[in-house]
This record gives sequence, structure tokens and C-alpha cells, in this order.
Amino acid sequence: MKSQKRKRRRRTKNLYFTKVHEDAIVQYTKSTDLREKTHLYKEFIQPAFSELVDKITYTYKFTSLPNVDSLREECKIWLTTILSKYDPNRGSKAFSYFSVITKNWFIHKVKQTSKKIRREISLEDVAHTLEEKYISIQNEYHEVRNQREFWKHLLEEISDWEGEEIEENPNSNDDRVLKAIKELLSAPSEVEILNKKAIYLYLREITGLNTKQIANSLKKFRVKYSKFKCEWNEGKI
Repeated sequence: MKSQKRKRRRRTKNLYFTKVHEDAIVQYTKSTDLREKTHLYKEFIQPAFSELVDKITYTYKFTSLPNVDSLREECKIWLTTILSKYDPNRGSKAFSYFSVITKNWFIHKVKQTSKKIRREISLEDVAHTLEEKYISIQNEYHEVRNQREFWKHLLEEISDWEGEEIEENPNSNDDRVLKAIKELLSAPSEVEILNKKAIYLYLREITGLNTKQIANSLKKFRVKYSKFKCEWNEGKI
């Protein structure tokens, strides 16, 4: 029993950005009372931001950046300055929004650092090398949660596309391909290990369409997905 309790304590310790913190951020954006906003920030938001920045720094290996401790503190202050820009009505959770923004902030610092490395190496090669070094993903709480929220939002986005297709052209090839994609994405961890040919094979089996028909439909959805991914990376979703 004691060992189980210890395990439980260890697990809950990692839940640094809970619904309580999400709600505090939402309330902060709505409030016009300076005293209330100060209380919400000190009690809930500042500790969550501090832990978030530290977790991302270690998860994505930004610890090798020069003056990383100073950069961490700078990032925490910067998150405070953009706190009021968060809009919960856009559908994105505060955790996802500020995680993406924090990661992109550090990636920008990586690219700035790359300019100071050997002149004879092209900037593009340096940036690529540094990003591979610093953005090695570990299967930790932060990354798992971020991925889970990404797949959740993507499925919701695809449901919207499906609704548009059904309204405009029910039972079309596009509609059938969308339904098949949703079925595959219901188990995203399995999709990640499949190669391109295997995915096409599954789509053919589910839809009854040939490869050319599927490819034509996927072309349209790639444009929609690119827009979704861009908005996700910018923290708009």
C-alpha cells in the first residue's frame, strides 16, 4: 500500500499544468480587476509558466544553448507579456498554446546561435544540425500530452471538413476518403509506424477506391492540413 501511495504521489507531481491553471488563465484574460489578475498570476499562472519553460528546455534539449539559465528566465518574462493575447474562444487549450509558443521561442534562439558558428558552413546546414541536436523528442509527460492534444484537435478539424463535404457532395470520393482517414487516426500511434504504401493500401481497402482516386482526394486535404499545422505551430489552435 505504501509503495502504491508513493507511486501515486510521484505521478501527480508531474501534473504541473492542470485544469486549475487552465481556468486561472482563462479568468485572467476575462478579468478587468487588477487585484484579481495579480492574485491569479502569482498563485497559479507564474508557477505553471515557470515549470512549463523548464520542462520544455529539458525535453527538447535546449539545455546546451549558451546562457540557458538566463534564456529560461527571459522566456518566462516574455510569456507574461503575451498572456493577454491568449483567446480561449479559438478552441486551443492554454497548455498547448503556450507550449507551442515557448518551443518556437527557443527554436528562434537556436537559429540565432547558429549564426555565430563557423562562417564556412552554410546557415541552412547549421540550423538543421542544431535543430536536430536540440529538438530530440523524449517520451515524457509534456511531449505525450502535447501529441495527444494535437491528434485530438486534428480529428476535430477533419470532422469539420467531413461536414463540409457531406453538405456539398454526400457520398463523394472525398467524403469516403475523409471517413477512412478518421478511422485510421482513431489509433494515431499505429499510423505513425506505417509507411506510405501501407497507408494507401489501408485507404483502398476501407474506401473501395483506387490509388489515383485516393491521391486526388488527398491533394485537397493536404492544403487544409498544411493550414491546420501552420496555425497549430503558431499557437492559434
